[in-house]
Amino acid sequence: MCQTYRIAICDDLATDRNYLSSLCEIWGSHNSYHIQISEFTSAENFLFNYAEKKDFDILLLDIEMGAMDGVTMARKLRQDNQTVQIIFITGYADYISDGYEVDALHYLMKPIQEEKFFTVLDRAVTKLIKNEKVLNIISQGEMIRLPICQINYAEVNSNYITIHSQQTITLKMTLSELEKKLDSHFFRAGRSALVNLKKISRVTKKEIYLQDGSIIPLPRGAYEKVNRAIINMD
Repeated sequence: MCQTYRIAICDDLATDRNYLSSLCEIWGSHNSYHIQISEFTSAENFLFNYAEKKDFDILLLDIEMGAMDGVTMARKLRQDNQTVQIIFITGYADYISDGYEVDALHYLMKPIQEEKFFTVLDRAVTKLIKNEKVLNIISQGEMIRLPICQINYAEVNSNYITIHSQQTITLKMTLSELEKKLDSHFFRAGRSALVNLKKISRVTKKEIYLQDGSIIPLPRGAYEKVNRAIINMD
């Protein structure tokens, strides 16, 4: 059975939406993917529909739109969705620095070049596959399937660990046991914590600050190690 990818195209120009849609169909056909495409005429239109349907894999997002621009919309989207791959479409290079805070996969400059577009979509699929890794946890008699990309950090509390993600889960396990179940995006901050490198907003000599506001103490001598891990992160 072929893989299905759900793609949202948000652009206020019908000609651009139609062109992107046709390229997505060609890309999907070349790779034997099943492509589901939804088109939106504005950021407001997308967010209204997103409230009911949140399962998009890839978002092709124009920056220069009407009342709400694409970067502002991406900030709102990232408040509860860290996995959708955002690809900005723009006619200007001025906005590129804004993409870092919303973890945009790429900027594509208009007019879109077919070969470059296909390469970026291939990268999006690669990241989506990595994000599919799931941690199966038995907690309070129920099975929880937790995508590891949603984990902010885990900390030790006596003989238990607490995993902080969109929910907080406490279970009897050592930090070393958990570390083996995760991937290279997690950094061991001494004996007491595992931190998702992708969730870090800044690092000081003594602390790691996460995007959700959490602050993790950084052991002596670990400052260079965590910075090196961030730089080498794929």
